[in-house]
Amino acid sequence: MPNQDSYKRSSPNKELDNTVKQYQKQFSDIKEELARMIVGQTDIIDSMILALICNGHVLVEGVPGIAKTLTVRTLANVTNSQFSRIQFTPDLLPTDIIGITTYEEGRGFYSVKGPVFANFVLADEINRAPPKVQSALLEAMQERQVTIGKESFSLPNPFFVMATQNPIESLGTYKLPEAQIDRFLFKLQMKYPSAEDELKIMHQNSTLKKFEDFNLKTVFTTDQILTAQQDVKKIYMDKKVEKYIVGIVEATRNPEKYNLTTGKYIEYGTSPRSTIALYITSKAYALLNGKSFVTPMHVKAVAHNILRHRILLNYEGQADEISTDKIIDEILRRVPVP
Repeated sequence: MPNQDSYKRSSPNKELDNTVKQYQKQFSDIKEELARMIVGQTDIIDSMILALICNGHVLVEGVPGIAKTLTVRTLANVTNSQFSRIQFTPDLLPTDIIGITTYEEGRGFYSVKGPVFANFVLADEINRAPPKVQSALLEAMQERQVTIGKESFSLPNPFFVMATQNPIESLGTYKLPEAQIDRFLFKLQMKYPSAEDELKIMHQNSTLKKFEDFNLKTVFTTDQILTAQQDVKKIYMDKKVEKYIVGIVEATRNPEKYNLTTGKYIEYGTSPRSTIALYITSKAYALLNGKSFVTPMHVKAVAHNILRHRILLNYEGQADEISTDKIIDEILRRVPVP
């Protein structure tokens, strides 16, 4: 692989370099404060911070009891943001999420906003609600506004949704349509903690202690989040890296061009949203790691979370239980690094 300096901008930007160093310190402070409450799960925490500064949303798959809810609640707390939790159930209605229009004598008709009006929204077990309800949340995610009665309301800024799925139970669940899943920036797979982390969890947990007992500090604000979402766009990306991103996406659509042995399992490649996601997220990953420019290694680091839910398997792939992560591994090996 070429030297990293070959991906830098031709003329240095000292102001941006200083800004990047400041963000690296701030992100380190966020992770340090989160670690007081969340044991392990560093990859998940890093990915959630990435999604937040990319102004995206995440879908998290994991068994019950591994701190999915706690993670997003803690992140909201340390950024002094409003947190809301929606428990998706089969009898949930769209109005339970976005709100309703009601009438009161002397006041007339007025709108009552639903729980979606928050900075951080946890959509717990999103696949338990019928498609109409799922669509209500996903429309809010995409449009950043909802309509209650005849009025449209903008959602708060920043607006971050973490939706969860339980991979174990399928009874009473509805499969999320691919077009809706595509709206999530990341699909994350949250796993069991290590034995070492499990020992810490026994003593440091929110079941035996109250959430408030941890006295979490605000280390980042909503205004700083919005500023970071603008500053991440300033990270430099060389034309070679841009073409590398397009090559990765093209490999999901034309696997034979890159001689992918796992290509026979692909029914449909990824959408242009994946190109956009790789572009902005690799910039955010560079920022998170103290770099003012993107390298192919930054693109590789975020590729799995972005592509795993966007590559659609055919019947053969489903029958052979092929993981899309395995396909992504081969793509990253086959697509030439500039």
